[in-house]
Amino acid sequence: MKQEIEFQMARNIRRIARMDIPGGGQVVVQGQYAYVGHMKPPHGTSVIDVSDPANPRVVAHIDPPAWSHTHKVRVAGKLMVTNVEQDRRHFLRKGARIEGIRAELGAGASDADVAAKLGVKPEDIPVLEEAHARGYDNGGFRVWDISDPTAPKLLSYVKTHGFGVHRFDMDENYAYISTEMEGYVGNILVVYDLSDPTNPTEVSRWHMKGQHVGGGETPTWTGYGRRLHHAMRCGDEFWAAVMHAGVRVLDASDIRNLREVGTYEWPPAIPEPTHTVMPFEKLIDGRRYALAVDEEHDHLPGRLHGFLWVMDVTDLSNMVPVAAWDLSERASPWAGQKGVRFGAHQFREKLDSHLVYLTWFAGGLRVLDVSNPKLPVEVAHFIPGPGPDGSPPQSNDVTLDDRGLIYVIDRTGGLDILEMTV
Repeated sequence: MKQEIEFQMARNIRRIARMDIPGGGQVVVQGQYAYVGHMKPPHGTSVIDVSDPANPRVVAHIDPPAWSHTHKVRVAGKLMVTNVEQDRRHFLRKGARIEGIRAELGAGASDADVAAKLGVKPEDIPVLEEAHARGYDNGGFRVWDISDPTAPKLLSYVKTHGFGVHRFDMDENYAYISTEMEGYVGNILVVYDLSDPTNPTEVSRWHMKGQHVGGGETPTWTGYGRRLHHAMRCGDEFWAAVMHAGVRVLDASDIRNLREVGTYEWPPAIPEPTHTVMPFEKLIDGRRYALAVDEEHDHLPGRLHGFLWVMDVTDLSNMVPVAAWDLSERASPWAGQKGVRFGAHQFREKLDSHLVYLTWFAGGLRVLDVSNPKLPVEVAHFIPGPGPDGSPPQSNDVTLDDRGLIYVIDRTGGLDILEMTV
């Protein structure tokens, strides 16, 4: 039985090393170093020497600012950018509603009455009230000099607004930041010039129509479901995943004047939000294709899980989904357990070949061959197994290094360094 389970947990992939580090939201590799943004404070950003991949070691760690997590990180040349976002942001923002609920319920309302209205536990009410009274103004991003990766030096700390910064993209010239900004509902895209990394300067913004309430716009939706998750710079384009609003493509040939040139929104029957979208670097059979991945959230039985889309984007004015790839719950022994995510999350953000590396929470890492875009085929997989405390795997992010080694970070704990065996 043990042999059968091990066979199911990995195919055509072997583990080189496992690091039992705190859970992470993102992993990137440049040269001989891996950079991990951790999910929860007090853990912030770790720098890991992977020159010997069988024996990785943490060589630097950066703490997050107060009340924040810094779960995203990117590097380009000698610069590293880390996000700063309010920890437990969606939960803590509920505190802003307490005063109104108490007024609605009357003077005799108990914490239990208020909690029932908010959908939280009675013991959460003091926590929410304290956080609301404290406020939060640390959100933004930090820029670091990593000329010596073992000793990152802070160059600047840009404060934005609200929750702060979520996932983002960058290169040596610009940072492409997804953040809340004053006067807007939900995250928008703000581009910062990094030519002077000690003083990043804003050069442009983009938002969906209806987000700019401070400019007189009115949303046609309620809540934060339609917002920018992040936008990937692909040549002279941005490919923006906008959660329940689907996909937007922007012309970035003039970085100071971003123009929307393509849009696609999934039908209402698709329950999970769009997490990441970007095109393949090369045409396939003369046509241009892109991948979009939905993010699995709180799954309800009977609904679709988050999964992967293949889109024909040859004509940006008429983008068409041509295939979808899903994974059976039978692929993971943890699928269906209460509180365990099983479904898509993120693919490697570099589509330079026909192989796609995709994290699937409790389904681990899945490797797909999309040489036929209309029929993706899985060619390898790896499920890490439970953590030291018995917690199920929650594979969150994946990247490759220049040697072709695969790095998979788990959101609850652990970094795996892997290699394909075929």
